Amino acid sequence: MTEPLSKDSVQKSPAPWDLKGEGVILVYKFSKKWIKEKGQLPEYLKGKFSGGLGYLMLVNYTQSPVGAYRELLFIPGKFKLKGKQSITRIFVDSEQSTQNGRANWGIPKETMDFDWVEDDGEIKIQVKSQGEYFFSCEIKHFGFPFPASTKLLPIDLYQQWEGKGFYTKPSGKGKAKLARVKIHEVNPKFFPPVDQIKPLLAVHIRPFQIHFPKPIIHEGSI
Repeated sequence: MTEPLSKDSVQKSPAPWDLKGEGVILVYKFSKKWIKEKGQLPEYLKGKFSGGLGYLMLVNYTQSPVGAYRELLFIPGKFKLKGKQSITRIFVDSEQSTQNGRANWGIPKETMDFDWVEDDGEIKIQVKSQGEYFFSCEIKHFGFPFPASTKLLPIDLYQQWEGKGFYTKPSGKGKAKLARVKIHEVNPKFFPPVDQIKPLLAVHIRPFQIHFPKPIIHEGSI
């Protein structure tokens, strides 16, 4: 894993951000019991899970204000925080993205190493910490393309970071195909064991574009 940069050495890239690339979205319906026991929630979300659709997302950003990077993230669903969702686990392979994601939107990014390889229509993704893989999967899309957007799979976030609350509603769109995703490995020390749960739906979106606006920031928690 690349040595983390200090906050002072990372170039600030304030919101809003416009990004382009491709992504894989797995849609789940998690039980409250599973999220309580295995969802790896931060303290401010414990006991507040209210259900709804949860997402696992794998993203290959080809364009962003901090350059190209890859991402793995987990959204359990909605919480009793005005019905908002929260990103509870997220890894990227860019320290610039990590530091700016925390500062701009309170997103709890961590920097890890990614392998993202496509061969003969199949995508293989591995995420590792200090040379040890903790997540791996294979993705193959199929069928006819169809339009996808955050109108169909909405993202409406509340995050807490360093004593502040961040409200952000990204918007995005792209062309999607249905996908078959085989999750081979998940180390629960790093990421919720989603390999235990069958997703309701999986889609591969390419190309896509997404807009992360300036958040509404409140001092303190709710």
